[in-house]
Amino acid sequence: MFIPKRVKYRKYQKGKRRGLAVTGSSVAFGEYGLKALGQAWMTNTQLETARVILTRRLRRGGKLWIRVFSDKPITKKPAETRMGKGKGEVSGWVAVIKRGKIIFELGGVPEDYARASFRLVAYKMPFRTMFVTRRK
Repeated sequence: MFIPKRVKYRKYQKGKRRGLAVTGSSVAFGEYGLKALGQAWMTNTQLETARVILTRRLRRGGKLWIRVFSDKPITKKPAETRMGKGKGEVSGWVAVIKRGKIIFELGGVPEDYARASFRLVAYKMPFRTMFVTRRK
C-alpha cells in the first residue's frame, strides 16, 4: 500500500488544492503519461488499484513510473460524537493532486496499448484525465 513509513507530524491541516501543478507537469521518465485535468485528493487505495491495473497490463513488457505518493494523513471523528475533544484519529492517506500533474508514466509499449491502459485507469480516478506524450 502507498502509506509512508514515518511522517514529521501525525496530523496535518486540510490545505488548499487550487491552482496549477508547477512541478511534475510534464512527462519526464517514460514516453506516455496520464495527466490530471482536475484537482482532488487521491486515496492510497485508488492509487493501489490503478497500479494493479497497469502492472497486470504490462506483463508483456514496458516500464511503469508512479509520480505521486499518498503522504498526507486524513483524520475523521467517530460517528455520533459531540463537538470538541480535539482532532479525530487518522483514517486514511491521500495524495494531493493539482490540475496538470502527471500521475503515471509508461515506457516501452506501443502508443495505442498505453492509451488503452490509461483509459482503464481513468475510470478509477476521482477527476478527469488526459493522455499525454513526451515532447520531442
